[in-house]
Amino acid sequence: MESLNADVIVAGAGPAGLMLAGELRLSGLSVIVLDRLTEPMRQSRALGFSARTIEEFGQRGLLAEFGELDTIPGGHFGGLPIDYRIIEGGNFGVRGVPQSRTEAILHDWAVGLGAEIRRGHEVVGLTDGDDAVEVEIAGPEGVERLRAAYLVGCDGARSTVRRLSGIDFPGTSATIEMKMADVTGVPLRIRPTGEVGEQGMVVVLPLGPHATRVVVFERGAGVRPTQEPPTFQEVAESFQRVTGEDISGATPLWTSYFTDASRHAAEYRKGRVFLAGDAAHIHLPIGAQGISAAVGDVVNLGWKLAAAVKGTAPEGLLDTYHTERHPVGARIVANTLVQRTLYLGGPEADPLRELFAELVRIEEVRTHLVGLVTGLDTTYGAAPGDHPLLGRRLPDQELLVDDAKTSTYELLHQGRPVLLDLHDNAELRAAAAGWTDRVDVVTATRNDADAPAASLLVRPDGYVAWVAADGSPEGLAQALTDWFGAPRHTA
Repeated sequence: MESLNADVIVAGAGPAGLMLAGELRLSGLSVIVLDRLTEPMRQSRALGFSARTIEEFGQRGLLAEFGELDTIPGGHFGGLPIDYRIIEGGNFGVRGVPQSRTEAILHDWAVGLGAEIRRGHEVVGLTDGDDAVEVEIAGPEGVERLRAAYLVGCDGARSTVRRLSGIDFPGTSATIEMKMADVTGVPLRIRPTGEVGEQGMVVVLPLGPHATRVVVFERGAGVRPTQEPPTFQEVAESFQRVTGEDISGATPLWTSYFTDASRHAAEYRKGRVFLAGDAAHIHLPIGAQGISAAVGDVVNLGWKLAAAVKGTAPEGLLDTYHTERHPVGARIVANTLVQRTLYLGGPEADPLRELFAELVRIEEVRTHLVGLVTGLDTTYGAAPGDHPLLGRRLPDQELLVDDAKTSTYELLHQGRPVLLDLHDNAELRAAAAGWTDRVDVVTATRNDADAPAASLLVRPDGYVAWVAADGSPEGLAQALTDWFGAPRHTA
C-alpha cells in the first residue's frame, strides 16, 4: 500500500481547521493544514465567541492565552432582551476578541503540538479511495498530490472540499444584506446589540480605544449583485439613511458584508471526507453561533478520527459525527432564520414579535432559548439512564486528587477520555482496566463536599457518556466498548 503523507489533511486554517489540528495532535496523529491564503487574515468578521466555546477552550487549557475575558451577561433572541445567566455558565458570549486573535492563539497551540501548516496551498482535486484519500493541491511549486487516511473540509462557505466530494448544500439564498465597516476618526454612540428603526437596523461596537465597527441593515435595499465588499461610501450612505447620522468623514479601515443566506450540508461525512464549520453550515451571524458550531464540530470529530486511525474505534463511531452534529447545525440554521424575521422583518412580523414577547416572559422559554443560542443544552446519545448529566456537557468543578487541587476541565487538557471515580471504588477501576491504554482513570473527591458525588465516564469533548450515582460499575464496560472500542487483551 502506498504510504501516507499524513494521517489527516485539513483544508482551511480558520478557527475550525486550527482547532481540529490541535485536537488531532493531542491524540498523536500527523496532520497537514492547507490554506489558500499566504498570510492569516488581519481583519475579523467575528469579535468574540460563545459560552460553550469558552468551555471548550477551557477544556484544552487555552483560556489563559486570551487574558481576561469580558463576557456579555444579557443578550437577546431576535431583538427581545434575555438575561443569559438564567442557565449555569450562560452568557451572550465574549466580546472584544477579534477572530484574528483567536486564530493566532489556536495556530500557536496547534503548531506547538506539531501540526504542519502550509499556506498558499489550495485543494483543487480529490480522490476518495478504499484505504486513503488522495488530495490534489495547487501551491507555489505547482500541483502536487498528498495522501491521507482522512480529509476534513474546514474551508468555509464556498468549500472546495464540499464541492469536489459532491455533498449537497441545500438551503435558502440571501434576501437581505448587512454592510459593515471598521472606522476611526468619528465619535459614535455604541449600540452593541443593535438598534432597530423604521428604515432598518444598526449595530455599533467598539474596536479598542481608537476604532469602531458599524453594521447597517437598510430595509428594502435588497442584496447587491456582487461578492465584492461594499465601498465605504455605500456603507456611510446606508448608515445615514437609517440613522440620520453622517459618518462620511470617518477613515475606513476595512469594509465587508454578510447576508442571511442559510444552507446546511446534507451530509457531514462522505466516505473518508468530512465537513466542519462554515463548510457544513452557513447562516446569519447572531450570538456567535458560527464559531461556536465550528469549534463544536471539530472537538466532536477529532477524537473519533484519532480512534479510527489507531484502530480502536468501535464500529460506526465515525458515523456518530454526522448523527450528533448535523442536528446541532440544523437548529442553528433554523433559529437564526427565526431571529432574522423577528429582528429585521417589517410590520408584517409584528404579530410574531408580540407573541414571542409574551413567550419570553415564561422562564422555561427563556431557558430553552438561551440553551439553544449558546449551545449549552446540546445533548448527545449515551448509555441508558436518567441522570441529568447523561449525554450532556460536563460542568467545570474543582476536584482533589491525592490532596492536590485540580478541576474537571484540567483533566481534559490532553484530549483523552476520563473515567472519574468519585467513590474511590476498586471495583469501578477494575472494570475499566482493559481500557487504560486510551482512557484516563482518575480517583478524586469533589472540593464542594456537600454536593452529591457521581462517578462519570467523560468523552474527550467533555460530554458525559456514563454515570453512576452510587459508584457501581454496572454498565461501565458496555459504555467503554460503545465509545472507545474493545478492551485490550491482557495476559
